[in-house]
Amino acid sequence: MIHELPKLPYAHEALEPYISKQTIEYHYGKHHLAYVNNLNKLIPGTEFENASLDDIVMRSSGGIFNNGAQVWNHTFYWNCMKPQGGGEPSGNLHAAILKDFGSFAEFKEKFSTAAATLFGSGWAWLVRKDDGSLAIVQESNAGNPLRNGAKPLLTCDVWEHAYYLDKQNLRPNYIADFWNLVDWNAVAGRL
Repeated sequence: MIHELPKLPYAHEALEPYISKQTIEYHYGKHHLAYVNNLNKLIPGTEFENASLDDIVMRSSGGIFNNGAQVWNHTFYWNCMKPQGGGEPSGNLHAAILKDFGSFAEFKEKFSTAAATLFGSGWAWLVRKDDGSLAIVQESNAGNPLRNGAKPLLTCDVWEHAYYLDKQNLRPNYIADFWNLVDWNAVAGRL
C-alpha cells in the first residue's frame, strides 16, 4: 500500500493571519510530505507493507511508528482547523467540556498549558476516554492517544516546525492564535 499526502482542506493562505502561507508550505509541503515519503520507504517487505495507517499507529514501533504516526497526527491536525474558526463549541461537546472542565475558559487554559509545557516536541490532545469523559493529554514526539485507548478529538502540534517561521520560539503566541482556527464542528463530529 502506498500512503499519500492527503489534500489540505483549505488553501495554503487560508489560515492567515494566524498561520502563514509560508508556514503551511514548509509544515505541510515539506515536513508532512517527508513523513509520508519516509513511511513509504520503510514499509516494503515488513508486516506493515499493506497495513492501514491506523494499524501502523497501533502496532508498529521505531521508524515505521514515528513516520506513520506523524502522518496520522498531521492529517488529523490539519482537519482540526478552518478559516474563520475559533469561538466556542456548542451542543453536546460544550456540555461535555462543562461537565469535565467546569467551564470553556478552564478547558482552554488547561489545554493551552498542556501545549505550552510539553517538554521538547509533540502534541497536546483533547480525547474522549473509554468511560466517555474528556481529558487533555500530552504526547511527546510522534505519540498518539489511540495507543492508550483514547479517542482523539482535537490536537495542537507543538513541534517547532508548526510555529517557528511565524512566531520564532514563542510557542505560547502560536497556541493563542490556534484558538482562532479551531473547527469546533469537526471536533464535535468526533465526539
